[in-house]
Amino acid sequence: MAVRLSDRTNRLGRTARHRMVSDINVTPMVDVMLVLLVVFMVTAPLLTVGVKVDLPEAQAKVIEGDDEPLTLTVKADGSVFLQEAPIDLANLAPRLIAITGANPDARIFVRGDKTIPYGRVMEVMGAINEAGFRRAALVTDLPRKKQRANNAKTGGGAG
Repeated sequence: MAVRLSDRTNRLGRTARHRMVSDINVTPMVDVMLVLLVVFMVTAPLLTVGVKVDLPEAQAKVIEGDDEPLTLTVKADGSVFLQEAPIDLANLAPRLIAITGANPDARIFVRGDKTIPYGRVMEVMGAINEAGFRRAALVTDLPRKKQRANNAKTGGGAG
């Protein structure tokens, strides 16, 4: 609480020297809210894993890039997701063209569950190719031993 000292006269003509002010101090609340805002801004990009699938392992290099790729996920039941939204293969090409602004060099990552038939992943890759995109890549997990070594070097997780 804050205390305001004043020399005003009250209704009876007496001088009130020490009068309490009943205003709420909002500075601590604003501080807490700003800290929470920063925490959420930092953690939000880390929560964009999307649809949970069991990826196969491969000995491929990690693809480096500075732009955010689109992610297509094929779950174990064969359903396809664009980012986190389910989508039919018939609607995939127009949606990709609309999202990327018809940029054929947009990066698209295809994440397929390791238990689905190879043909289903190739249907998705074919739809991407028919839409005119040239930079589609399959996403896999690093082998366990190599993943642990990579995590120790970078201090992060694999995706």
